[in-house]
Amino acid sequence: MAPGPWPLAPLNMPNTIPIASDHAGFELKQRLIPVLRSLGYEVEDLGTDTAASSDYPDYAHPLAQRVSRGEVERGILLCGTGLGMSYVANRYPNVRAPVVWSPEIAELSRKHNDANVLVLPARFLTEDQAIEIVKRFLDTPFEGGRHVRRVDKIEVHGDAR
Repeated sequence: MAPGPWPLAPLNMPNTIPIASDHAGFELKQRLIPVLRSLGYEVEDLGTDTAASSDYPDYAHPLAQRVSRGEVERGILLCGTGLGMSYVANRYPNVRAPVVWSPEIAELSRKHNDANVLVLPARFLTEDQAIEIVKRFLDTPFEGGRHVRRVDKIEVHGDAR
């Protein structure tokens, strides 16, 4: 299977996972970091560093840029509903950032859409649910096949009207 038009991540960073949140996702992010490390990932915490009110774009942009440029394969974003982080991340080329609320959605987002940024709605998940979603997202490979054609059609080229 030939790769799509998106850049491939450098071979020296396949186990690096950047993670970022705003204030609403801060507590859950702090609980996920040790889980990611226990799974063998090097975690890059891109903030926020406090539960004080903050603006989600300030944290979504740096993570999405890293994925878009192919510096890392995948990342994780958290905010209250997941929507704000998803809106920001999906503006970047080659970023596919679904809001995921169940392990099944995490699996399908990887299998069928080659999702590369997991967005968690922190106010609507328990810690156990979030952990299961993260594991499923990270453990599920892209299925390829007929899905490659569809993923290739996501990127906007030229006039998108």
